[in-house]
Amino acid sequence: MSNDASAARSARMRWSRRAAAAAVVFAALGDATRLELVGKLGDGGQRSITELGQDSALTRQAITKHLRVLEEAGVVRSRRQGRESLFALNPKSIVGLQDYLALVSGQWDDALSRLKRLVEQPHAV
Repeated sequence: MSNDASAARSARMRWSRRAAAAAVVFAALGDATRLELVGKLGDGGQRSITELGQDSALTRQAITKHLRVLEEAGVVRSRRQGRESLFALNPKSIVGLQDYLALVSGQWDDALSRLKRLVEQPHAV
């Protein structure tokens, strides 16, 4: 396998891993309740399930399930403090999404530039 082919294969594998990781986070954030919980944690503070459940019609059990989905996706992290679990936003997951979206945006920009060059080429008739 040539170096170019090997580099292309390696780039595709990195892209695939990034896409898979981003998909997990996007799926976790694709629920309005979970997105609201992330918003409540967006100030960088730690919150208990009780605090996160204030002004919500959801049960503690339902909030816990949503937080576990977010935790499994790496969006939040928890730690025990006495009998309570405290949850905090993991900003690395959001930065990872920003990086992924920047990569996709760059690909679209490149594709649109190629299309523009193709359309604007003078055609021999």
